[in-house]
Amino acid sequence: MSTPPPAAIRSKPRLTFWQIWNMSFGFLGIQIGFALQNSNVSRIFETLGAKVDDIPLLWIAAPVTGLVVQPIIGYLSDRTWNRLGRRRPYFLTGAILASLALVVMPNSPALWVAAGMLWIMDASINISMEPFRAFVGDNLPAAQRTTGFAMQSFLIGTGAVAASALPWLLTRLGVRNEAGEHMIPDSVRLSFYLGAVVFFVAVLWTVLTSKEYSPEEMAAFTENQAREEHAGKPRTPEQYGVNGGRQILLGGILFAAGAIPSAVLMRAMHQAAASGNDLLGLLILTGGIAVVGVLLMASGVLQRSGRYENGFVTILNDLVDMPRTMRQLAWAQFFSWFALFAMWIYTTAGVTSHIYHTTDTSSALFNEGANWVGVSFSVYNGVAALVAFAIPPLARWSSPKVAHIICLICGAVGLSSIYFLSSPQYLLGSMVGVGIAWASILAMPYAILTGSLPPSKLGYYMGVFNFFIVIPQIVAAAVLGYIVKHFFGGQAIYAMLIGGTSLLLAAVLMLRVEDRDG
Repeated sequence: MSTPPPAAIRSKPRLTFWQIWNMSFGFLGIQIGFALQNSNVSRIFETLGAKVDDIPLLWIAAPVTGLVVQPIIGYLSDRTWNRLGRRRPYFLTGAILASLALVVMPNSPALWVAAGMLWIMDASINISMEPFRAFVGDNLPAAQRTTGFAMQSFLIGTGAVAASALPWLLTRLGVRNEAGEHMIPDSVRLSFYLGAVVFFVAVLWTVLTSKEYSPEEMAAFTENQAREEHAGKPRTPEQYGVNGGRQILLGGILFAAGAIPSAVLMRAMHQAAASGNDLLGLLILTGGIAVVGVLLMASGVLQRSGRYENGFVTILNDLVDMPRTMRQLAWAQFFSWFALFAMWIYTTAGVTSHIYHTTDTSSALFNEGANWVGVSFSVYNGVAALVAFAIPPLARWSSPKVAHIICLICGAVGLSSIYFLSSPQYLLGSMVGVGIAWASILAMPYAILTGSLPPSKLGYYMGVFNFFIVIPQIVAAAVLGYIVKHFFGGQAIYAMLIGGTSLLLAAVLMLRVEDRDG
């Protein structure tokens, strides 16, 4: 990518197809790691002795990690510039760490080790993944952003197809798909090894073949200057004082809203130790709300005392001041990802019990069903890869917002229909609808959002926007196990209906989103 002198730059130059391909190619590897995690970790947990209603709680490590890592990496990448650029140092660091974690994960000797490795693996994947969204916003003009995010969707879908089907494919090639009690099959183990290699190589390709604009060049683009002006001017000391008072009040409300239920839950868990696991997820959720309240109060106190020139206050102020479009998109993202998380953690348990009629994790029938879930996941990802090419024309014909609504409705129908299936072959049809929604979820919210964000804070706000990916996952991990156990008799298949309803609600909430570029 050529970078003319700042004085010559007035608008961002359009990139060629192959330049967009190269800058997005790392997502192929990232998604292979992500898909191996999504389609196999529940299986690993069950194999190592986890109960079905405990699986959401074990998964809670992944979204909690993203909640902490993504805004920090985004904030740091906005302020980084070295020989590798702004975002690429984080791509490479995350790829190295994630590849090592993928090798270790299927060799976990016990359930607690696997849960810890999920934490490490997800943190590493997030280090690589978070700056990729900002990378598109940095390098592409507004007219090409939908194409850039759609390219990412295509590569995500392609990577996920390969990763989700790997255990099934290796089994067909003669690799053992069965193992002793509490042992991970060779088909899963080898899949993770292959995924580690591809993850690193794909990210390295993007690092070596793509360039980035310097801070001076970024500041010279007319489009970037307009978005910075729209973001508003810095606060005066008096405004910091007023803002600090508001944050103290809001933080106090959130602290009370989290701390009081936490105390009640802790007492309930102490009095009924046998059911404590049911309430632990809720305790983590309410405790998290209380922690956010404390952070806001601390930021408010610092501002009221005149100590506002620091990263901690800046991060929380930018969080509170997020653009209007971002707030509106956040609700649709929340319910979209709540649905996806319900599908990822419950499809294996739901399909093996509801369609294959077995819960014996050491049986050939269970492993056949688990492999078929991997195949079905590869189908929805394959559909997403193909649909990615149709999304830009659909968005031009209607608008990015309308295109996203149509895709979400398709996903709601597909995910809900799993409940009504009696044969595993029909699962592939359900996943067509899910794949359409998945392609759009990966592209359209980011394409809509980027036009409303100041370039100097693009990485941070992309990280914050991912709160509305990880928070619904935390909520799902906290409440789904309790709901499925106590309201649906432990039948995991009902999580598919919950997910379908959540996608439909996301489509409704998209109606109120303001699309600045659409």
